[in-house]
Amino acid sequence: MFIHGAWLHALSWECWVERFTGHGYLAHAPGWPGEAATAREAREHPDRVPDLGLDGLTDHFAGIVRSFEVPPVIIGHSVGGLVAQHLVGAGLGRAAVALAPAPVNDVAMRCPDCACASARLAVPLTPERFRDLLGTTVGGAEGERLYDRYVVPAPRRLLADLGCGGGPRHPSTSADTRNAARGPLLLVSGQEDLLVPDCVTRAVYKAYGDSTATTDLKQFADRGHSLVIDSGWRSVADYVLDWLAERGVRPTAPAR
Repeated sequence: MFIHGAWLHALSWECWVERFTGHGYLAHAPGWPGEAATAREAREHPDRVPDLGLDGLTDHFAGIVRSFEVPPVIIGHSVGGLVAQHLVGAGLGRAAVALAPAPVNDVAMRCPDCACASARLAVPLTPERFRDLLGTTVGGAEGERLYDRYVVPAPRRLLADLGCGGGPRHPSTSADTRNAARGPLLLVSGQEDLLVPDCVTRAVYKAYGDSTATTDLKQFADRGHSLVIDSGWRSVADYVLDWLAERGVRPTAPAR
């Protein structure tokens, strides 16, 4: 099961779903509650973006995970990576992969200026801000294509729960880093990521040091926060597939 992050649509996983399906997985990329059918629709109607917080987002995906008869592998990007860590730490899911994840517990996160600049419920990204925050390693034509297909406004309440705007981080940013009974966890960073820098993901990795459960870290050079959607996505996806196989996680066909 794939969980996308803030400012991206569920379609951001379309290539991953196809890749994992081709390797025998039954892949699902459910959207966030109330998500528009397309990114363009969400950008054209930001007033329809739900007032969604981190607790509601986490509960939504926890319910989906529990609906599967076979515990799924949970793969999340950005805020989705935070949710994936929370769920696997709570004993949900067979394994988890957190890609450029928003940090858990006391690890600090950089909050972009645009998250605090508007009183609107939804915080949009302009094409320029997308390139500054997410698409720092992609070219102009590719950036335009990615923006048009995948970029959506993010719920302001969710950003506030992450600590943007100077307020306290929501309790749902926590994860049980000491749980020795959880499934294996892979943390992935892009070393050119400006939104969730490599140093942040490395700090989260160190926070799992007191657990005997499997925790691994993979750093990709020359990759930014768009590593799941840009032209280099396949190398990241294939690394995840290989890591799952090495950890004994094999495709199954879960019943719902």
